[in-house]
Amino acid sequence: MDHPGRRTLLFFLAFVPIYLHGASSQEGKLVQQRKPFFERLRRLEEQFQRFQEVTLTHLQGIANNYNVSYNIDTQFQRLTEESQALVLTINRSQAAVQEDLAHLKTWMKKTKRRGRKVDTRLQALDLALSEKSKHQAWEGKNQKAQQDAISRLALNVSTLQNTLAHLEHQVNRQSTRLAALEGQLQMANSDTAAQGLILAPNQPMQPGLNSPKLYHEKQALRHRNSPQDLTATLQGTQKPPSSSNHWTSTAAPTWPPQGTGKICNIGPVFVFPNASAENVVFLSPGFLKGLRALSFCTWIRMTSGYLGTLFSYATEDNDNKLVLHGRDSLVPGSMHFVIGDPAFRELPLQLLLDSQWHHICVSWTSTQGRYWLYVDRRLVAAGSHFREDYEIPPGGSLVLGQDQDNVGGGFDSAEAFVGSMSGLALWDRTLFPREVANLAIGKEIPTGAILTLANVTLVRGFVQRINCPCLEHCPATP
Repeated sequence: MDHPGRRTLLFFLAFVPIYLHGASSQEGKLVQQRKPFFERLRRLEEQFQRFQEVTLTHLQGIANNYNVSYNIDTQFQRLTEESQALVLTINRSQAAVQEDLAHLKTWMKKTKRRGRKVDTRLQALDLALSEKSKHQAWEGKNQKAQQDAISRLALNVSTLQNTLAHLEHQVNRQSTRLAALEGQLQMANSDTAAQGLILAPNQPMQPGLNSPKLYHEKQALRHRNSPQDLTATLQGTQKPPSSSNHWTSTAAPTWPPQGTGKICNIGPVFVFPNASAENVVFLSPGFLKGLRALSFCTWIRMTSGYLGTLFSYATEDNDNKLVLHGRDSLVPGSMHFVIGDPAFRELPLQLLLDSQWHHICVSWTSTQGRYWLYVDRRLVAAGSHFREDYEIPPGGSLVLGQDQDNVGGGFDSAEAFVGSMSGLALWDRTLFPREVANLAIGKEIPTGAILTLANVTLVRGFVQRINCPCLEHCPATP
């Protein structure tokens, strides 16, 4: 028992120093190992503190985010409303843009059409310019010929003046001779009366005392030197009146045409007996083309103190395109000459208030707006700048005796013509004074009349159409 105990003791004694040495060495190692551990622990503490700080920062951020997220539903709702409003605005903008695009397309189409029209006009202008250039070139070529013709005309005028001077000299000589013959005739008559000579019916007279011979010679000289024959001499011929014109008098073309105060063979007479809105005469057809000039002539006899309406032409856009009328509210004996209402000129007609037949002519041209009024072939009024460059359109309604307030109607008794009318005619040009004079004396009617009383298609009311050989034989009221 001792041996194992001894061995155990020995082992214990041997093991204890070893153990102690090992323990001491381990303590030393532990001491050495503790330093990095503490350092690591310190680092871990530092890391933990930083982790705490980061965690605190994160927690603070989370807290802040919590405050933000608390109202996130309201913000989402607000954003939704804003997005909806934005979508609505975008839709409206798209609709407006589409509408603008449609307008732009329409405008582009119109612009294209206008461009085509402009191109057509430009082509027409180019063609007109080329034609004008050709015409100017042609005029340039003919200018010299015209100058030569003017020179020849001037020479002819000079020759004509010399001829006129020679004819005037001959007229003076013939006048002197006529005066001498009249003196001889007076002396012969005085000698015959003093001597009491009585010649038998079959007894021949002395050549120097033959008064009928002197008389015929005197008449021949007067006829030879009359202005009519002088005009015929200058013109080389004298044109007789046209036999086919029913207005031409069968008697000699002198004034008055059928003796003293006689006006015959003028045509039918239309009598407007009273101031009634029913008294009207319609003419057809209207103007077939636009008028830039006109002449209106007629014989009238007024039986009231004012003119009334002679002629009225109305269209859809203006019921007073062409009117000749005078109301009782105007100056007595005055007339309004209207072209395209409200433009008018007031013309004097005081000479017409004697209840006798008178011949009037009114002429107008758009060139410088000139107009003339003739009464009994005398110019009583004239002017210019009246409806310059104006054109009376075609297709209207023509009536006599009433003013139209609308096309073919709207008549008023206060504007009615009371009297007689005959020999009416209208031309699409201005008549020369010579033509007006020939028309007024019944010599001949100017050619080219576009409207006469033959165009009457309807007579209404109490208007009567009568035929009289001479106007003086027509009663005022049949």
